[in-house]
Amino acid sequence: MSKFFVPMKKKVLSILSLSTVLWISAQENDTLNQKIIEEVVITGQYTQQSINKSIYKVEVIDAEQIKNMAATNVADVLNQSLNIQITPNTNSGNSTANIMGLGGSYVKILIDNIPVVGDTGLGSNIDLTKISLSNIERIEVVKGSMGVQYGNGALAGVINIITKKSSSKKLDIRASIQEETVRNGYDLKKKGKGRHIQNLNVGYNFDDHWFTNISFNHNQFMGYEGGQQGYKYFGQDNKRGYEWNPKDQYETTGLVGYSKNKTSAFYKVSYLNEKFNFYNPLVDRVPLNDGQGGVTYRSTDRQYNTERWIHQLNIQTNLGQVRYIGDFSYQNQDRKYFDYAYDIPNRSVDSNYDQRSYYKTDLIYSRGMFSNFLNNKKFDFQLGYELDHTNGYAAFIAGDFDSENIKRKIFTYGNFISAEWNISDKISVRPGARLSLSDKFENQFNYSVSARWKTSENSNLRGIFGTANRYPTYDELFTYFVNVNHDIQGNPNLNPEKGYSIGAFWDQGFMLGNGWKLNYNLEALYLDLDNRIEMVMVKRPSTYQYMNIDQYKSLLFSANANIVKNQFTLGIRTALNGISVRKQDLDISTPTDFQYNFQAGANVAYKLKNSNTAFNLYYKYTGPARMYVIENENFRLGKAEGFHMMDFIVSQPFWANRFEVSVGVKNIFDVASINTTANVGTAHTAGSDRLNLYYGRSYFARLMYQF
Repeated sequence: MSKFFVPMKKKVLSILSLSTVLWISAQENDTLNQKIIEEVVITGQYTQQSINKSIYKVEVIDAEQIKNMAATNVADVLNQSLNIQITPNTNSGNSTANIMGLGGSYVKILIDNIPVVGDTGLGSNIDLTKISLSNIERIEVVKGSMGVQYGNGALAGVINIITKKSSSKKLDIRASIQEETVRNGYDLKKKGKGRHIQNLNVGYNFDDHWFTNISFNHNQFMGYEGGQQGYKYFGQDNKRGYEWNPKDQYETTGLVGYSKNKTSAFYKVSYLNEKFNFYNPLVDRVPLNDGQGGVTYRSTDRQYNTERWIHQLNIQTNLGQVRYIGDFSYQNQDRKYFDYAYDIPNRSVDSNYDQRSYYKTDLIYSRGMFSNFLNNKKFDFQLGYELDHTNGYAAFIAGDFDSENIKRKIFTYGNFISAEWNISDKISVRPGARLSLSDKFENQFNYSVSARWKTSENSNLRGIFGTANRYPTYDELFTYFVNVNHDIQGNPNLNPEKGYSIGAFWDQGFMLGNGWKLNYNLEALYLDLDNRIEMVMVKRPSTYQYMNIDQYKSLLFSANANIVKNQFTLGIRTALNGISVRKQDLDISTPTDFQYNFQAGANVAYKLKNSNTAFNLYYKYTGPARMYVIENENFRLGKAEGFHMMDFIVSQPFWANRFEVSVGVKNIFDVASINTTANVGTAHTAGSDRLNLYYGRSYFARLMYQF
């Protein structure tokens, strides 16, 4: 990466200089006459609530911000956020969210307040590249343990993706085409190069009460070769294939909504189909036995196919004076794979193969909340329930081996209660508790208390304490892979992980005069996780088992500021995250001192008054990360190097804003992978000294149409 830094630094400085010149030379608005619409949130609320009055600190990424990023899925959007690291897996194609150092198992992913089905259950380890942006209104993020409100897995935070369910127009049509290079590669032909995205969204208001919406999204990623030579290569030096394997996604969604007086309801169904291709680097030389010494070259490749259905029904109404919100969902996901022999020189596929499911999940989910029992603005309480019935099976697949499917059926049920006391116009307190019952594990009890103090008209101080738990996954419970070289076993006696977080959040806004506005916020958050489940060595040299053994602690301090005047916006963000982990193998333990990682980010946006040309620049720096690892019967301090990310996007509307053309460059510093000494080998794979993060710099062009 370092060899690109000096020339790219010059390019970035040129872009910054250009942005500054445009800002200085452009005409300014005399006054800010825009109508201020107060932003609302639903995550953790009794009902839809103003973001300033929310008792939780909720970060919001709205539709305009998402559009300006030219992102293609939720993973792309969240990659711009500090303290949220998207962790890609180039082997499986999945990308999950990491908050405060904890991975996808500890982050609850919701769509319209309903957890999303995934490989390992409901709401956890969700591949964010499988969630498109074609009909998203906003993304809400709450950091910290939210076990009372959202149950199992909400240990590090909650990400709630809110979709559009209404339109101010009789007929609303939005369509876009986006073409991207993948580093220096681009080709539209079949099995070419680049990234190709198309989406269409159509909404229609039948009358004042009924609304319908249909959306379609296609995202085709042709893969990135990197140091490999592509699928046509048949050298026997392990150079065949891709560093980032090709993936092709189709998603379609339909919605019908109804609203009248104090009652609203919507039903939504979405279908996802994804194909992910793995091209084997191992090539076999196969004699043709044609009497002429002819040979061909073959590889055993693998294709993964995923199908996902999500049905959602939401009802909000009054039962007398009691407010009722009910969510109901049926979801299923089936991940299949098949291996096939590929004749590389002749480009032919042996069609004699069997397709097998290795992750299949069917679930029924419901969540209901009752509030406004007293019809009192000073004091209210909420009663709720949540149930999750999951049925399916899983098989352990890694590299070139697999095992028999493990069937599972898990039922969990929770009741929760919270009360909100508005002590005065400035002070609100909300305590809460949840009892969760499971047919597999002991009863879990979680509790929380949150408070908001309105210190002035434009400032708030929030304090939050909450607990959460995470049930073991079926991989952790039932994995069994034993042969001459491996002994990897799950543990049916695992206990749920338990954790808590405590945080303080301060935000304040100012009018600086002459049209300038400033708002800033300070955050401090501490997270403590006990009984963390890890695969550990229980017998030398190669016997491993999942156990409740590790302790995990995380500290987060952040400061953010936004400056706005007319059509100019500048945002600056900083964060310091400290992580303490105690790892153990047999008689070896690691130290528990905190290792700190610094992050910083900035975004600059400016729109020319007369032409409405918009300029957006996004920057994020992730500093070096250190962690203790156990290796060769000892521990050492490993390090992953820091890196810089930057995107620059220019958008120009035409024809009364019905057409918009956007062009730009992503990942200006050309980051692909970074050096690391923090990776160690697992029970069956060797550690790597490189960590793949992205596929390098790319250029894109997007055409949008709106009617």
